[in-house]
Amino acid sequence: MSRIHDAVTAILIHGPELFITRRQVHLPAFPGYWAFPGGKVDAGDSDAPLSHPLLQGHSPRLLRGLDRELREELEFDLFAAVERGEVVSIHEIGEATTPSIMPVRFRTHFYRIELNTRPAIRAHKGETAEWAWRPAGALSADIERGRLLAAPPTRIAVKHVADAPQDTGPIRGFEFRFNPAADVPAMEPIAGLRMLAVRSNTIPPADRTNVFHLGDDGARRVLVDPAPGSAEELARLDVAIDALGVDEIFLTHHHPDHRERADQIARRLRIPIGCSEDTQQRIRRRQPGFFDGLEVKTWREGDVLTRWQGEDIRIYAVPGHDEGQLALMPDSRRWCLVSDLIQGVGTVVVGGPEGNMRKYFDSLQRVIDWDPDVIIPSHGIALGTTYRIRETLKHRRMREEQIATLHAEGHTPQAMLPAIYQDLDPRLAPLALVNINSHLQKLREEGRIA
Repeated sequence: MSRIHDAVTAILIHGPELFITRRQVHLPAFPGYWAFPGGKVDAGDSDAPLSHPLLQGHSPRLLRGLDRELREELEFDLFAAVERGEVVSIHEIGEATTPSIMPVRFRTHFYRIELNTRPAIRAHKGETAEWAWRPAGALSADIERGRLLAAPPTRIAVKHVADAPQDTGPIRGFEFRFNPAADVPAMEPIAGLRMLAVRSNTIPPADRTNVFHLGDDGARRVLVDPAPGSAEELARLDVAIDALGVDEIFLTHHHPDHRERADQIARRLRIPIGCSEDTQQRIRRRQPGFFDGLEVKTWREGDVLTRWQGEDIRIYAVPGHDEGQLALMPDSRRWCLVSDLIQGVGTVVVGGPEGNMRKYFDSLQRVIDWDPDVIIPSHGIALGTTYRIRETLKHRRMREEQIATLHAEGHTPQAMLPAIYQDLDPRLAPLALVNINSHLQKLREEGRIA
């Protein structure tokens, strides 16, 4: 299990308003999320006693970490503000620990800090894309309508301050409760979009596939890409989906880590499975009997799957990784489920009879042109803006030029491997070779190589 690091965050309150920031999209942790300022407690943050009465009764080490983070991020000196009488109160209102399924974990301590003077803020652009003082009620309403991307503890804290502005006691519900033996981790990265991180037989280093549950009250309840990798994980997923209710299963594409045991779920619940025509045909060839006894629905570009926050969720074709792959997006473009166009964990394989690098490039560009507020891959967390899609396309273009150069120098695809992929896990070498050959095929289709 990963080591848990202490972290701190400040809920700065001035009158009816909260201070909130949007994290830069290039950051490795929670890119593009709206969050409170703060960060990791360092080894150099001393635990020596603090003398001011407002600071007593708290961990000196944690408060020193918080003061340092606020100075680094915002040029706001918390301790100096305390000495000047600008801080009315400081209360630790709870802590949230990163789920055990994450590779890096933090125990974040939340401090509610009441101010009688709005401080001058100079946010550090390396971490902060934008910031604002917002009325707690309006901020909470935007999050609850799915207009802002925020981690669950942030969402909980904002809603608590909006609902109980004078309450300085501990907030319930911060802790992410998850029993690996009995539960499938469940979260809601955007209000109304539920995500279950299901253990699947996927490509390392990923070990889970995100299963999504979509549909407003009264709308079709759709389960996207259920693919539990074992009978035990299926049993855990069954408990979760029975509590949610499901009317249909939707498969984004035919790969096993997106549909393994989905047929068993559909038969048990007596519900249809929907996907593209191409996905149906590939599954029938690879697993005869998968659809036996089931209603099968064919979904196409432009069809409306269900509704989210009162909006239609439409279906879009995004071939390349898989010819029949489909993406989902509401009309407002608040978010886009991009399936395996990118990976939050690991890399995308493009090749085989279902893959095409030219179409993959086109699909990446298509999502960039849509410009959704948030992209949500099938492996890893939701990501703010299309930054990761743009970086993926940029990286693939760079890789393609490298392959074209090596080909011109006479290198075989096998000989290109060590030049392109240093320190490659030997288990992934065959998949890396598939990608190289797909780039070469694209170059041939475009007439750049013979």
